[in-house]
Amino acid sequence: MTDGTSAPPRPPRLAVLGAGHTGPVIARVAITAGYPVTIAAAGDPERIALITQVLAPGAEPRWAADAVTDADIVVLAIPLHRFTTFDPALVAGKLVVDTMNYWPPTDGVQEMFEDQRYGSSEIVQRRLARSTVVKTLNHIGYHELEEQSRPADSPDRRALGVAGDDPGAVKLVAEVIERFGYDAVRLDSLRAGRLLEPGGPVFGASLRRAGFELAISTEAG
Repeated sequence: MTDGTSAPPRPPRLAVLGAGHTGPVIARVAITAGYPVTIAAAGDPERIALITQVLAPGAEPRWAADAVTDADIVVLAIPLHRFTTFDPALVAGKLVVDTMNYWPPTDGVQEMFEDQRYGSSEIVQRRLARSTVVKTLNHIGYHELEEQSRPADSPDRRALGVAGDDPGAVKLVAEVIERFGYDAVRLDSLRAGRLLEPGGPVFGASLRRAGFELAISTEAG
């Protein structure tokens, strides 16, 4: 016999792919926000066990395939030049958060991302055709993600954009961003996600929600 109450829904499990600069910070912020997190890099998880213990305590290092299998959200936090050899089958059927940016001075010219008809996340989505891609966390420095997190009622809470073609996926990722300590501003397409890229009106800018929304609406208009 029960008392008629139901257990609160479990938070989605995040798998962070990438253990360089960005991945461990995202994992650490996610753990602080109450999410179960696995993290993976190329190869044996034993190779990142120590760095995970130090930089993202509480995250579980796994083989990439194992991390993705039971994840609700897969965070792609690898250097963009490595995406050219990324296996789309690894994340087939998954919601993938693309945190990457295309910077030729850093990554070199990547022919895959040179098609000016598309933003970088649109190109990621075309390659990951069996996944649902949402773009966010690319327009804030990894070193800022933790230190600029604020409670929901904070007057200086920063806004971050969340862009995608699937409204349900955007809603879920926006909820994660809110729990990370940011106001999530939803953009209704990956195409609109170009506004979040290098050279866009909000890239690297610390803006409150009103300023963020004004910047993207002005540029879009």
